[in-house]
Amino acid sequence: MAKPNNKQTPPKKSLSDLRMKAKPALAIISCLFLGNIIWFVAWLFALGDDSIETMNKESVATVAEEHITRQEWLTAMEQRYGKEVLQTLVSERVMLEAAKKNNITVSDEEIDIELALMRTVKDSTDTTIQSLSDKELREYIRTQLILEKVLTYDVVINDEDIKNYYEENKAIYDVPTAYRTSIIVSETEEEAEEVVKELEDGSEFGVLARERSLDRISASLDGDLGYVTGSVEEQDPAIIKAAKKVKENEVSDVFELQDGHFAVIYVSEIQKGHSFKLKDVKENIKRTLALEQLPMSVYPETFWDEFDATWFYGDAK
Repeated sequence: MAKPNNKQTPPKKSLSDLRMKAKPALAIISCLFLGNIIWFVAWLFALGDDSIETMNKESVATVAEEHITRQEWLTAMEQRYGKEVLQTLVSERVMLEAAKKNNITVSDEEIDIELALMRTVKDSTDTTIQSLSDKELREYIRTQLILEKVLTYDVVINDEDIKNYYEENKAIYDVPTAYRTSIIVSETEEEAEEVVKELEDGSEFGVLARERSLDRISASLDGDLGYVTGSVEEQDPAIIKAAKKVKENEVSDVFELQDGHFAVIYVSEIQKGHSFKLKDVKENIKRTLALEQLPMSVYPETFWDEFDATWFYGDAK
């Protein structure tokens, strides 16, 4: 194979119902993007006044020979995203303080379980999770778990409800093997074979995906499909079948998709399947049931006053 260069037990829920667990990834992208804006602005302030003035006047784009300056760009970002960014930063800091106050911690094992469950229920049409590095995703999950633990700290869930939930939703905790997969889709078998030859000659998979793949959504992510498990209905079964035939860091042979197109895939990582016992996911289930009991009005901002949080925008949150 070629190697590229790169307190009542809720009713039973289906995997599609539980896909909501993966949807916060949309918020992940926003938070990370907005966080990068904050980092960039802070970096500017670390520079000298002359350097800042020079950079602010720098052109970042032109339209009909008219320049858009860096200052215009930064001002627009602050106006559009500034309040949301600051709200996220304050809420995260408040949650950390609340966690310290209540001795709430998050272990690596808890993050591993959350990651495994997200990969199981992730909708294959959601292209946000695979946009994150493993470090970014783990850090987001850690933050989310702290938030959930703080919000549900005083909610009491009995062991019988936890056990019943586990028994009725066992399929969720039987996590299949997941393959981190990238794909290049071609019109014909001959074109797909040409892709394989280019890979063997040293071309990078991500570059070829952007240039040649017919699947424009995955192509924009260097061909990345995220973790393929075969448990999501929208996935072409030919992809998971091909993924099972290759090892990590290998490219598959050319194969035909359901729609008649041809493809090659690259598997960068294989996460072995695992059947979680009740003791493994007890805390996960407890949080799930506790969150369902919370009123819709409970948000991180609810805790701002308790920790004397103030911000630029006044009292309204």
